[in-house]
Amino acid sequence: MSYLGLDIGTTGCKAVVFDDCGRQLSSSRREYQVISPQEGFAELDSERVISGCFDVIREAAGSINEDPVCAIAISSQGEAFTPIGSDGEMLGNAMVSSDSRAAAIASTWTEKFGAEKLYLITGHTAHPMFTLFKLLWLRDNRPDIWKRANAFYCFEDLMHYKLGLEPVVSWPLAGRTMLFDVCKHEWSEEILSAVGLEASRLAKPLASGEIVGKLPHQIARDLGLSDDVTVVAGGHDQPCCALGAGVASTDRAVYGIGTVECITPAFDEPIFSDELMSKNLCTYDFTVRGMYTTVAYSLTGGNLLQWFRDELGQQEVQKASIAGLNAYDILLNEMASEPTSLIVLPYFTPSGTPYFDTETKGAILGLRLTTKRSEILRALLEGVALEMRLNLDILERSGARVRELTATGGGARNRKWIQLKADVLNRPIGIAEVTEAGCMGAAMLACAAVSGEDVTKIAQRWVRLTEVVEPNQQRAEHYNKVFPEYLNLYPMISEFYRKDGRK
Repeated sequence: MSYLGLDIGTTGCKAVVFDDCGRQLSSSRREYQVISPQEGFAELDSERVISGCFDVIREAAGSINEDPVCAIAISSQGEAFTPIGSDGEMLGNAMVSSDSRAAAIASTWTEKFGAEKLYLITGHTAHPMFTLFKLLWLRDNRPDIWKRANAFYCFEDLMHYKLGLEPVVSWPLAGRTMLFDVCKHEWSEEILSAVGLEASRLAKPLASGEIVGKLPHQIARDLGLSDDVTVVAGGHDQPCCALGAGVASTDRAVYGIGTVECITPAFDEPIFSDELMSKNLCTYDFTVRGMYTTVAYSLTGGNLLQWFRDELGQQEVQKASIAGLNAYDILLNEMASEPTSLIVLPYFTPSGTPYFDTETKGAILGLRLTTKRSEILRALLEGVALEMRLNLDILERSGARVRELTATGGGARNRKWIQLKADVLNRPIGIAEVTEAGCMGAAMLACAAVSGEDVTKIAQRWVRLTEVVEPNQQRAEHYNKVFPEYLNLYPMISEFYRKDGRK
């Protein structure tokens, strides 16, 4: 038997099939574009997304003839939802995480409802990315759609609906709506009442790994699947990725190194604290039932390396084109090998946690005429790693102590970059053999549901590391001394941008 994990992301969807030993058998991917009809709007055409999901399931499963798919689970981006009419029609596009149109509503509504009360129910602090505030925007600005909508589904539950099943939203994904009580594991009546939304217009919440149902005969036939395929509740993409990287104990976390960098740990009980609340570090369900998680992230990550390539790396781009190589690999291999005397605040985009700062800009301090381009590149990547160390430091003070990280994503392929991160964070970083950890985590949940095996045991069997990169102690000691200096950088730079309203 084999198991399919479907990942529904912001820029594309992919399906990967694994056998019962966790070996990847096939995969398929489709890309789609984020639509920005005006400033602050970021949407997806939900019809196109679902069509792409059907395509990748059909392609990935269709090439596995001798080991047919018996179960499917979904890893989904958070926050985005689609309004559905009584006839099943999609009444509008899905607003994705980066959509900021509800910024003013997030502030005023939260003040009225009570910021602390909202945090203690949902485990999250207010931000316009969350479904709650996007729904309020829709209610106030598109009352025609609000009234016509029979339901509002996130992409996991929308896919269930399109597969002919009762829509189910996993607890981790429900947590990202800010409509869900993360301790009671149910939609919050108090929040829904304040919004004017009935729970009947939302999907049924289920723990990750619970069975949603069997694929109807005709849908299964259309997808080239058998009549005995079980659909299982998956989760929000970050905790699915963590599970797929083998995170199932409290001392480990996944380090997703992509456009955005994100660290996702697991802990045994929900952690609510004044510091986590003030630092915007959330608490919600993990993909292992009974465990909880958070997401610590920097919106400046691999995109900073892309910026450096595009603006300062033209000779490497030309060299890569001639030689048939990857320009990123050339740049990273030429990057300074030792710590620099520079220090960088990596806010080339709005920050992520802990500050949720949209105004403060990035800064490179310590430049001289003798500074080399290779040093600037290293300093930029050091800055991102120091920002992630700041997040880990906050989590540790709150009781979530991460001792080892597992790297996934495109950045995990370059050992020199991983070594830099291990040195800055002063923690070993394992490199996962399977890069599609989100799909693997979903497939693990599917396997556990039909086999009866504990999902943590499956994670131990399936996840294989190609290498564990240990920190270089001499460089780690250097960064231990740099870290307090880094902590002083944000207050100084943010004050500069607040003064006189500088933009």
